Amino acid sequence: MIVERIWTGNAYRNFNYLIACPETGEALAIDPLDHEKTLATARVKGWQITQVLNTHEHYDHTGGNEAVIAATGAKLIAHHKAGGRIARVDRGVKAGDVIKVGKTVELECMDTPGHTMCHICLRSHTDQPALFSGDTLFNAGAGNVHNGGDVSALYATFVEQLARLPDNTRVYPGHDYIENNLRFTLAREPDNAAAKALLPTVADHDPAKSVVTTLRQEKQFNTFFRLTSPSVIARLRESFPDLPDEPDAKTVFIKLRELRNQW
Repeated sequence: MIVERIWTGNAYRNFNYLIACPETGEALAIDPLDHEKTLATARVKGWQITQVLNTHEHYDHTGGNEAVIAATGAKLIAHHKAGGRIARVDRGVKAGDVIKVGKTVELECMDTPGHTMCHICLRSHTDQPALFSGDTLFNAGAGNVHNGGDVSALYATFVEQLARLPDNTRVYPGHDYIENNLRFTLAREPDNAAAKALLPTVADHDPAKSVVTTLRQEKQFNTFFRLTSPSVIARLRESFPDLPDEPDAKTVFIKLRELRNQW
């Protein structure tokens, strides 16, 4: 499996992706908002885009569909309940469905509600696992729930699905927010050594060359995985004085997301 991450350079800081089979040159385009860069990258690589996948229905992920499909004849894949939100879906997928790319690539669909209620992530069936997480999991952060989402569902997705994936899973999110997210981590957990070490390497960085983290690393510096940290809870109580002495993980997650909304 070949992963080509495409930095759009737009105001939303989107990443687009091409996943290619090295044997056949067939490729899957994930959230190809920047259709020009997506098509140009495939052309330079000698790949044929045969499928397009949208992780969810927001325009900054679906806006390039029409142009890419018109140029390639690719089939469009999305969450099985997203048909009313995404135009001309050819295949609706559910949890456990597998998307095959060429002869060698298999990507398993995960139903990951929270950012929206029709959000999917893809996990690869490879020795070095990869997770294409859309706007559910960001490097050092979590998606918001402003436009059709639900914070309780997002919490469940993190705890019941993402946290249980192999620690060596590489994380490929839909946006580059890592610097701001690490600053949020350090505002919530000032003694987080992993965040302190990583922040200088990504401050004012070129997103096209941004670090690719693993879930093991995310669990070290992503506040939304660190729900039982005494430091996180102590600092959270400064903003929410009525927090219980031993708050449950869901409460911590929800309060963190509330603070992040204003960050």
